[in-house]
Amino acid sequence: MSDQNPAPPAEVPVDPLFTHPASPFERTNPPAPVEFASPPQSGVWAGTVAPMAAWTTYKTQIQFGFAILAYLMVLVGSVTVVAANSDASWRYFVAVLPVAPAGIVISLTVRRLGRLDEVQKRTQMQALGFSMVATALVTFGYGFLESAGLPHLSPTLVLPLMAAFWGAGLLALALRNRFRR
Repeated sequence: MSDQNPAPPAEVPVDPLFTHPASPFERTNPPAPVEFASPPQSGVWAGTVAPMAAWTTYKTQIQFGFAILAYLMVLVGSVTVVAANSDASWRYFVAVLPVAPAGIVISLTVRRLGRLDEVQKRTQMQALGFSMVATALVTFGYGFLESAGLPHLSPTLVLPLMAAFWGAGLLALALRNRFRR
């Protein structure tokens, strides 16, 4: 016999790399992520979102919110001034003042619609088309009903009706796209 000592048995058998190459029963684990230390936060904005990051992310929403706020402030002010000075000759100019902030809201909305991709533009166009036709049908039909004796409605209800139909059109299109697939 030989004088060599046998090797001690291994505690755990070594698996070659190619033992289970495509077994569906073996779970493959991704490599552990490498963790780097975060850069130190210092200064006034440590632990919070910097204002420029919030401005960059939510620029359109912030501008739209300020435009709506300006519209509401001018609207309340003009209604108050016109109610207090109902005999003044300049009350018509004051009553039209809320149109300026409303024009800003319109320009922001058109700019936002211009920045949409093709699918979103198509969806918005279909919803807007639906809202225009549905509003025209409802107001035209109600005009006939007014001549039959129903009470007269204010023309200021047309825009909220159109916005409601726009939202209903967007909801219907979203549901149709969701359940079609």
